[in-house]
Amino acid sequence: MRPVPAHAAPPPLRPPVSARQGVAGAVVTALVATLLLFVPQTTAQAAPALLSQGKPVTASSQEHYGTPASAAVDGDNGTRWSSAAADPQWIQVDLGAPASVSQIVLRWEAAYAKAYRIEFSADAKNWSTAHSTTTGPGGTETLSVSGTARYVRMYGTARATGYGYSLWEFQVYGTAGSGGDGPQLPGGGDLGPNVHVFDPSTPNIQGKLDEVFKKQESAQFGTDRHAFLFKPGTYNNINAQIGFYTSIAGLGLSPDDTTFNGDVTVDAGWFNGNATQNFWRSAENLALNPANGTNRWAVSQAASFRRMHVKGGLNLAPNGYGWASGGYIADTKVDGQIGNYSQQQWYTRDSSIGGWSNSVWNQTFSGVEGAPANSFPEPRYTTLNTTPISREKPFLYLDGSEYKVFVPAKRTNARGTTWANGTPQGSSLALSKFYVVKPGATAATINAALAQGLHLLFTPGIYHVDQTINVNRADTVVLGLGLATIIPDNGVTAMKVADVDGVKLAGFLIDAGPVNSPTLLEIGPQGSSADHSANPTTVQDVYIRIGGAGPGKATTSMVVNSDDAIIDHTWVWRADHGDGVGWETNRADYGVRVNGDDVLATGLFVEHFNKYDVEWYGERGRTIFYQNEKAYDAPNQAAIQNGSTKGYAAYRVDDSVDVHEGWGMGSYCNYNVDPSIVQDHGFKAPVKPGVKFHSLLVVSLGGMGHYNHVINNTGASTAPSGSSTVPSTVVSFP
Repeated sequence: MRPVPAHAAPPPLRPPVSARQGVAGAVVTALVATLLLFVPQTTAQAAPALLSQGKPVTASSQEHYGTPASAAVDGDNGTRWSSAAADPQWIQVDLGAPASVSQIVLRWEAAYAKAYRIEFSADAKNWSTAHSTTTGPGGTETLSVSGTARYVRMYGTARATGYGYSLWEFQVYGTAGSGGDGPQLPGGGDLGPNVHVFDPSTPNIQGKLDEVFKKQESAQFGTDRHAFLFKPGTYNNINAQIGFYTSIAGLGLSPDDTTFNGDVTVDAGWFNGNATQNFWRSAENLALNPANGTNRWAVSQAASFRRMHVKGGLNLAPNGYGWASGGYIADTKVDGQIGNYSQQQWYTRDSSIGGWSNSVWNQTFSGVEGAPANSFPEPRYTTLNTTPISREKPFLYLDGSEYKVFVPAKRTNARGTTWANGTPQGSSLALSKFYVVKPGATAATINAALAQGLHLLFTPGIYHVDQTINVNRADTVVLGLGLATIIPDNGVTAMKVADVDGVKLAGFLIDAGPVNSPTLLEIGPQGSSADHSANPTTVQDVYIRIGGAGPGKATTSMVVNSDDAIIDHTWVWRADHGDGVGWETNRADYGVRVNGDDVLATGLFVEHFNKYDVEWYGERGRTIFYQNEKAYDAPNQAAIQNGSTKGYAAYRVDDSVDVHEGWGMGSYCNYNVDPSIVQDHGFKAPVKPGVKFHSLLVVSLGGMGHYNHVINNTGASTAPSGSSTVPSTVVSFP
């Protein structure tokens, strides 16, 4: 990866050595993972949690002011502790309470220990040896240990070099609270007041649906959150109209387990037939027999349609064919035709469809059976036969009378749905393995649940957090229902994920608070370098908002430092309307910054940032479908001047990157405060053989500002089209 410098710490004495796992190891890991995929399979126990990060730490000495002991437990592989050049030396961490310790990871800088001991203590006075060696190899050492300790230390007795001991990270893994006096948080339980569960015998289902829709139809920045869950069975004469912050889902393992003889509908009557603000809602895991043969789903951003079976057609436009700005479909089967009609852009992944009606600006498909052939720029279809890597979103289901969360398996070169040919591959987690988060829960409690080894299920609601939610354990699932919303207070980062395997984040909204946060979501700390190719972290239907519901500020919304991460459908949005909106009022300079290598984005929506919307520093990054609008409210040309360049690119690949690829990507401008503003280009990338783009476009919306080029200095200006809103396209670059 190529991290962006974020601090001015003294440089290391020697350059760090980091390498990804060898090809043979990756092949063996992938083979073992494949052999272990039996469905459904209940996980026996939680993976060990990272216990040491951010905990109090002391050391026998430090080399100089820039290498404190705290740098070895800060989660940053670019900072380090180093000792004086003498033997012996030690570093110890206080876990805060006795814990069951199962693993130690030592990430050595070049100055490592040839001989050392790992020691445990309950009181920091009496120590027992958990591991010792006189032939330490340096590099990254992962040690299996066993025991209970509050204090854990590395005690070095012989240095391998003439320098002191130097650790990038000293990581202690295990299960918090073992042997301690603190109360254990319960897993499982009820789903709270905002989850509405039905079975076919429930009376007045339609009445409850209508009651909630009446409240949520136009509540774009309201505070209510709702989830409708339907137990397996058949439901007749249903028209579930889905408003803001409402999710609807079946509770079967397959969509066909829960059938509506009726519809799941989104229209735009509340906004005079304009669907461009139909945000923040979802439909999932249902089979539909539409009443008139075609189901209407007229949405824009942040409105996923996942794991659905439509036994008929699907209309993506509002009644009257007003404007619409979607959209996202995945793991879905539509037996009939999908009517795109007025949808400006749409991305469909790993699905099966009976046909597609038309294109507007950017209709992109990957792994879709029945998709139209690639034909960009006319019609504007971008079609990939498969999706290179995908893993479907985790979902709640009923196994008999027991709630479980199904975690689908990773697929490579995927095409079609996961479920059409039988039960999908993956594993199941009992609800008892989750801390069910309900409104009123504090960040401290949420973090205690994570440290205890529980996953998180956020029930519908709004959650203010006064400290960062730290997801440190591999394979942790953080799943939201009903667009559960996390608001960071006092300028904290809402959530950070350690550089561990297989974390799954899904189904929630992060809403910036009024005090500026440096970041809102971080996937891996700066300097992350572990290989997660066999088990990547996924970010799915996770949305970020700055302003709109009230003043909010964040310097960078999402930072992806971990390698191999998959961003599968996100909308990262600096609000252009609502409350707390203005060029400086909801200041947010950067949308998404990717530092990790081999990161894949499928369905990336990022809009309206004051400077760069997306910056990419990692190698071998790929984006399949990108939708962007530049910030409407730039007051004048000077406000967006980027040195000698007019405007900040909507998507910038750093000049240091050698390999990058993108498909089906568009940027639009609507500079309605100063329509004379000119943007030099929508996209910027180094001109290298390994950097490739396919199906790019820029559009001036009604002549409100213009682009001189599409990418770098390539592609025609939008100015000749005046106010006619005609895209300028580039089929391939370079």
